[in-house]
Amino acid sequence: MRPRPGFILWFTGMSGAGKSTLSSEVLRCLAPVQRVELLDGDEVRTHLSRGLGFTREDREENVRRIGYVARLLAKHEVGVLTAAISPYRSSRDEVRALATGADIPFLEVYVQAPLDVLIARDVKGLYKKALAGEVPHFTGVSAPYEPPESPEVVVRSDAETVASGVGRILNALRVRGLLANAA
Repeated sequence: MRPRPGFILWFTGMSGAGKSTLSSEVLRCLAPVQRVELLDGDEVRTHLSRGLGFTREDREENVRRIGYVARLLAKHEVGVLTAAISPYRSSRDEVRALATGADIPFLEVYVQAPLDVLIARDVKGLYKKALAGEVPHFTGVSAPYEPPESPEVVVRSDAETVASGVGRILNALRVRGLLANAA
């Protein structure tokens, strides 16, 4: 496997939008041909950001931590996929600026679906609890989500297949010279 330039592919979107599904599938496609790691928001919360809550300050710190680890890996020729709600535009912009300042390509993937679709999906039952007032600071219900202004890729998970979204994400990597030819 020939080393490829490291990069950060930052998946953002509300709970249930499909960030983990898409990032896992992109990982599956890339892993046979280049070095790649996935930093999933749920796992990061368990291992790297344990003790942080869901206030704005804690969410921003969580994003900073994910960004720091992503930069470390990308600096060593690893393609890094992150899948975290990362609800605040300023936090995502900060992570992007730090990456690009270190000459690490950064691509933002906005995984989008309307709130009513997310509520209908609600596989974890979180929207139901949030709407009942049982979950404070829940993104999209009692806390804001600030959509990206200029993401490199937008995936409408309510209107397109996973394969279609993955194909467009891989193409975005390909046109920037970040994708091994075999992927």
